Amino acid sequence: MSDLQDQGLEGRLGEEDTQKDKYLTFHLAGEDYGIEIRHVTEIIGIQKITEVPDMPQYVKGVINLRGKVIPVMDVRLRFHMSERDYDDRTCIIVVYVNGTSVGLVVDEVSEVVDIPSANIEPPPASGGGGGQYIQGMGKVGDKVKILLEVEKLLFTDEMAQFADMG
Repeated sequence: MSDLQDQGLEGRLGEEDTQKDKYLTFHLAGEDYGIEIRHVTEIIGIQKITEVPDMPQYVKGVINLRGKVIPVMDVRLRFHMSERDYDDRTCIIVVYVNGTSVGLVVDEVSEVVDIPSANIEPPPASGGGGGQYIQGMGKVGDKVKILLEVEKLLFTDEMAQFADMG
C-alpha cells in the first residue's frame, strides 16, 4: 500500500514540475514572444471588448468570460507598437497573476515549447521601452523567443487601477 501512496505522491509532485521550463509562445509584429505557461489559464478567440473610459491606451476594456469581468490589454500597444485590426488569428491569452485575471491580446498564438533555463540568456541592456518587461531571451533551435515577465507587464504604478478592475 505504501508503494501506491508513494507513487501517488510522486505523480502529484511530477504534475507541479510539468510546467517548469514551459512557455506559451505567440507572435507580435513579426517577432516571437513567450510567457511562462504556469500563468496561462486559457486562450480564447477575440470577442467583443467593452471599452472603459479613462484607462491607458493599451487597456482595450473588459470582456465577460463566463460571468467574470476580465480586463483586456493589447500587448502591441503596451509595447508602443503600431495598432492593427484584429482578425481570425488574433487571440486573447488569459493569465492569472497575483490574484488577478487579465486578458492579453496577441497577433497569433504559436505553441507551448520547453526552454530549459540553460537556454535562456539575460535580456539585452535597454534604455527603456519594452525592455523592462523582458525576462530573458530563450534559444529554441536556431530561433530566439523574447520571454516576458508577466508580473512586470501587468503590475506597474499605472496598472494599479487596471488590476482593481478585475
